[in-house]
Amino acid sequence: MENPPLASLSLTHVHYNPADRLSYLCAWLALVPQGLCVVYATLIWSNREIEILLMFAGQMSCEALNWVLKRYIKEERPREMHGKGYGMPSSHAQFVTFFSLTLTFFLLFRHTPHPTDTHTPFSFFQRFMLSIVALLSAAAVACSRIYLNYHTPKQVLVGCAAGALFAVFWFGFTTFLRRSGLVEWGLDTHLAKILRVRDLVIQEDLVDSGWARWVERRQRKQFIVQQKNR
Repeated sequence: MENPPLASLSLTHVHYNPADRLSYLCAWLALVPQGLCVVYATLIWSNREIEILLMFAGQMSCEALNWVLKRYIKEERPREMHGKGYGMPSSHAQFVTFFSLTLTFFLLFRHTPHPTDTHTPFSFFQRFMLSIVALLSAAAVACSRIYLNYHTPKQVLVGCAAGALFAVFWFGFTTFLRRSGLVEWGLDTHLAKILRVRDLVIQEDLVDSGWARWVERRQRKQFIVQQKNR
């Protein structure tokens, strides 16, 4: 029997012009959504923060919306593109717009970090600048889809609009969950306790998570060593 024809897993398969350095950069920018999924998974596993879980749930819901919209609109990609699938709206643009706006809403309107003995959190201005960086990065990813001829400008703009609208909706929805007490109820469930789900990032920076305990442990260890050397 002849071997069956092989298919390509196109998850990270990006067409670009090897003679164009900007095209090469755009090819790397195309991998940002996959990289962010790795970041999501890493933070969820290592920190068990309910806020990150909610954000990831919104991200996947936004992806599901994009899947529905593409199959409803059924607009083809640009002719220069040799890939498969519909192009309206751009999933990359929708993904990064949702992420950057949701992160911005969190940093500016929900995150109220308190200083500790070992850590000084970002000021509001620093969080604002970080939000600008996130939004500019999202714009770079969106523009790269046009440069690589994966999408038309209209498809990218619609993707950005869909991601922005869903980010506003999701932030309002999660705000309702918090104010109604449903998040607190969920944290008190047996499953949440088994999985060690917590809600610290609202008032505590991720970089401070466990740092105070680490400093205290090192100081205690150094004190014991000093006592032995006397």
